[in-house]
Formats: sequence, structure tokens, C-alpha cells
Amino acid sequence: MKEAPLETLLAEVSKGGAKNAAALLKTASGENAAEVLQQLNPMFAQQVLEEMDEVPRTAAMNFVPLAKVRQWQANREFPEDSVGWLMEPPVAVFSPELTVHDAIEELRLLAKQAFITYAYVTDGEGRLLGLLVMRDLMLARPETKLRDVMVPEPFTLDPSLELTDAMKLVVNKHYPVYPVCDAAGKLLGLVRGQNLFEARAIEISAQVGSMVGVEKEERFSTPLLRSLRFRHPWLQINLATCFVAAAVVGVFQETLDRLVLLAVFLPVLSGQSGNTGCQALAVALRGMTLGDLKAGEERQLVIKEGLLGLFNGMLVGVSAAIGMWIYAWMKGNPNALTLAAVVWLAMVVSCVVSGLCGALIPLLLRRIGADPATASSIFLTTGTDVVSMGTFLGLATWMLP
Repeated sequence: MKEAPLETLLAEVSKGGAKNAAALLKTASGENAAEVLQQLNPMFAQQVLEEMDEVPRTAAMNFVPLAKVRQWQANREFPEDSVGWLMEPPVAVFSPELTVHDAIEELRLLAKQAFITYAYVTDGEGRLLGLLVMRDLMLARPETKLRDVMVPEPFTLDPSLELTDAMKLVVNKHYPVYPVCDAAGKLLGLVRGQNLFEARAIEISAQVGSMVGVEKEERFSTPLLRSLRFRHPWLQINLATCFVAAAVVGVFQETLDRLVLLAVFLPVLSGQSGNTGCQALAVALRGMTLGDLKAGEERQLVIKEGLLGLFNGMLVGVSAAIGMWIYAWMKGNPNALTLAAVVWLAMVVSCVVSGLCGALIPLLLRRIGADPATASSIFLTTGTDVVSMGTFLGLATWMLP
């Protein structure tokens, strides 16, 4: 079987997730696989390598420059969702005593092997002293020492920094490349601004799918059977939670048999409380993603969403109560006003609980170390359905003869 051209292979690998990319590279030659891996976002390249079988991975790594192999190995010491996983090997690193003339001559050779934006000045122990801008090098006298041309104490990133926090630090800087240093100031690697924003954009785009059980790995090009494996387990979980809501309705079957018109308003309460919870959930997840929700502010978020649920429930409850009164009156039910009161109370309680759930569910998931967005809407829907239907039918059973 003829191997696909390198450009085609790169395009196909870039479109899918890590598992799909690993499957594609399995059939490629080691040289082509290595070339593709080096052109990918460093974080994605390392995720692909983890998914590859040992034989094709070894074949590909034989064609990857040793400096990049060592860099990828060093990157694995840091959390996957951190700046460390985006690092590339430092290039154009010079001594402060080197002259401008000698640095430019070395840069001529290095430029044939790598794309160089800045050069870096380090001491004998590898600590970053300064940054060299090409314009300054070109305009300086050839005999000038680099220590007199460099930009001292340049902006750096910590390798353990989460991508979200890193983006907040660089959002107003827009440098093409960022040096990464440890606590001692030692230069560990370089992160390109494009790769940083690309990696975070993928995380943010995956968040919406995670809320309903769609894995980050899944893309438009993901094969049908693999998509089925990703989604089906969560649908089974969702079905189980639906049975819980159905059981609540079953407890009040006698009340429904006696007052059939109550069934008309069950979807109304369920839908309204669900939307209230989703609004709170969206705000909570946005606060976590953008870093607006600081440590210690969780209680403030929960109280705010609970109050919003209360006020929204009271206002929406009036409209729903009027609708129930009109419907019951048209059906000739003598308890039309009582039914309206039941709807209003149920709407208030449901919206309050939904707002609290929307704020608490992602906070609890984060507390136990899980992704706050992972299938959060499934748990939210269960909670809001159980509370809204249980409250509505419970109040009807208690207040109506």
C-alpha cells in the first residue's frame, strides 16, 4: 500500500484526536512520522506519542533530533495541562562574554536548522540573564559584548503554570516566543505564543462537549465506532439517572391519576428549572476557566446563584401560576387557585435548588480532582428533574384534597 504524501498525512493527523493520529502514524514510515510529530503542537505531539504502539513510536523517535527527544522527556515531569508540556528545546543560547560578531556568525548556522526569533544569554549554570533582539544585534558594533546588548531580566513563564493562568499573564504581551525558567532562573525551554493559545483554545472548545459526556478526544473526523465508545457510556449513565426521576413520578402516581392536568405542567417545571441550572453552571465554569473565581469565593458564587434562582423562580412562577389557573379553570377544576399556588411554590423551590446545583456541581467535581465540566449537565439535569417533579407532585398531594 502506497504511503500518503507528507502534507496529506500532516493534514489528516491534525484534524483528529491523539488516538486517531496514532492510528494514522502507525502506517507511516518512521521518517515521515517523525516529521509530522515535529510539526505538531508540542503538547499534542506528546499526547500522540503516548497513544502510539512501541514499535512505530520507536521507529519515529529514531528520526527526531536528540535535543527534541530530551526536551519531550523533560516535559513529562510537569502536569499535562501546563506550560511545561509546550516547551521546545532552547536554541541560540550564548554566553554574556561572546561578541556580537561571533553571535551573528553562530546565528547564521543555527538559522539553517531552526526558526529563530530571539537569542538568549545565560551564565555558566544555565540561568537566563537576558534576551537578544535581532534588530539590536544587527545595529550593535561587532566587538560589543552580548551582556551590553541584551535585554536584562526578560519576561519568563513557569513550567508548572496552568495554561489558563499562563494565558492571563501573556494576554497583553503578544510575544512570539516565551522563555520558560524554573524557580532558580535556569532556562528550561521555549514556548511559542501560537502553540500556547492553540492548546488553550482546544481545551476551551472541548468544554462544551464535556458537559454532556463528549470526550476531548472526539472530533468531526473521529471514526463512527470510536465516537460510539466515547459517548455511549455516558448515555447509559444518563438513562440510569432518568430512571431516578421516573421513580419520583411513580411515587406520586395516585395523585397524577386523580389530577391528570398536573402532568401537563411537569415538562414546564422541568424545563424551567433545567435552564436556571444551566445558566448557573455556565457562569461557574466560565469563572473557573478564565480564573475569575478565586479561592475562597466559592461560597459567594453559591449564594449569588441561589438568590438568582429565588428571584427568577418568584417572577417566572407568577406567569406559570397564571397559566395553571387558566388551564384548571377551563377544565372546570374547583381547585384552580390552589393548583396555581402549588405551581408557584414548586417553581420557586425548583429554581432555587437548580441555581445551587449549577454552582455546586462543578465545584464538587473540582474538589474531588475531576474535570469540572465532565458530564456536569447530566448530573445537573438529574438533580433539577428530581427536585422539580418531586416538589410539584409532593405539594399537590399535600395541598389538594
